[in-house]
Amino acid sequence: MTARLIDGAAIAADFRARAAEAAARCHAAGRRPGLAVVLVGDSAASRIYVRNKVKACEQAGFHSVSDVLPADLTERQLLARIGELNADPLIDGILVQLPLPPHIDSRKVIEAIDPAKDVDGFHLVNAGALMTGAPRLVPCTPLGVMKLLEHTGVALRGAQATIVGASNLVGKPQFHLLLQAGATVTICNSKTRDVAAQVRRADVVVVAVGKAKMITGEMIKPGAVVIDVGINRLADGKLCGDVDFDSASKAAGWITPVPGGVGPMTIAMLLLNTIQIAQQKLGT
Repeated sequence: MTARLIDGAAIAADFRARAAEAAARCHAAGRRPGLAVVLVGDSAASRIYVRNKVKACEQAGFHSVSDVLPADLTERQLLARIGELNADPLIDGILVQLPLPPHIDSRKVIEAIDPAKDVDGFHLVNAGALMTGAPRLVPCTPLGVMKLLEHTGVALRGAQATIVGASNLVGKPQFHLLLQAGATVTICNSKTRDVAAQVRRADVVVVAVGKAKMITGEMIKPGAVVIDVGINRLADGKLCGDVDFDSASKAAGWITPVPGGVGPMTIAMLLLNTIQIAQQKLGT
């Protein structure tokens, strides 16, 4: 291995410590930051994600509300619950765990969240603010990626960046964040004809497609920074990313592991977004 490892767990721990300190200051000023996490259904993976988020909130000294709702909950009932959380003065941020059951319109649910409490940054108001270069609440995973890139010290201004995956949750907001950092950005989708060629010319590669080991070492420009957002479970039960770590680490200059890379940063950024909202309410 020639690449330097980007230790997302260690970097996230530092951000979580900062969040805890900020939460203590908020508490001293009159109120604890409050986060509500809503889970609909019984997905094992989603339950783990929600449990980790709630645990992180509690460890940071937040007021935390966790709603685990049945899979047959109606869309109207979910929207009503979001309305209650919007009106709750103790709640600064609202996160609805995705994906939702197929009978519920995710877009309608996201748009029902008060944009000022949209800690995930998915509401059209926050997405539009990001697109126009005036970000308010930024999606947690892309924001975490930017913090990891900052940690490497690699200059983004003038760099060639390639994103593999064009989702609303990661790829598209990542595009705007990298663009605003001064990078020249290419984003690949399922119709891109030669993904390997686009990756091969990149100084920075961010991969978020959900396909195990899709990006191999032969696609990586020597010395490139490789950020692997994907997490996949193999037949033997082991976890891996969208990047073939073993081969990519021989070409890259910096690389994130899976697990222990982007995942911990997503939760850390969730805490920071909640703190941002709480501080705005306190005027601090």
